[in-house]
Amino acid sequence: MGHVSQGRYKSILVDKENYLLELCRYVVLNPIRAKLVELPEQWQWSSYQHTAGRDEPPEYLTESWILGFFDTNRFAAQEQYRKFIRDGISSKLPSPLKDLEAQVLLGDAEFLFRFKALLQEKEGIKEIPRNQRYASRPGLEKIFRESLNQSKTIRDEKIYEASVTYGYTLKEISDFLGIHYTTVSKVVREIDLLNDPLALHDRMIREGG
Repeated sequence: MGHVSQGRYKSILVDKENYLLELCRYVVLNPIRAKLVELPEQWQWSSYQHTAGRDEPPEYLTESWILGFFDTNRFAAQEQYRKFIRDGISSKLPSPLKDLEAQVLLGDAEFLFRFKALLQEKEGIKEIPRNQRYASRPGLEKIFRESLNQSKTIRDEKIYEASVTYGYTLKEISDFLGIHYTTVSKVVREIDLLNDPLALHDRMIREGG
């Protein structure tokens, strides 16, 4: 949703029934929020004029799908669409993107549950940003909920789980726990060694153990 040269392309999966209309209104009203124009029809690069029935749409623009949310009659739908946009100007609604999950999913709880399961298959693809690959992971609050008052061993196991299983960065974990970054790094490294007896044996030889 940024300008053309802002960065590499990214997209989000949107719950059509609950969020798509709000997202479309948010985009149309962006020039007003940026104080570039006072009315949406004044922004010449917007599709508002065509969707609202103020101008003939170009061949490449399909506006009938959004009008279908309002009425089966095209003229009635255009009138309701114009009112829908006007209501957004006066009410100063918050951005629907505030509910964006892991920068890739926008929808209600059922929608998120359904598509997070699909995203689990992408967790090993390094080309996909980390916060999108691990969209289905639990929050750090949930991971550490039962371990903060337990033994150091249990806490360390949760640190390793948060880092290796769920892909949280060492800094994210250290900031959450309020401990030093190097402490978290050492915990992960130590458990890695325990999980690899050969590496542990080599280390003990190096240390004269």
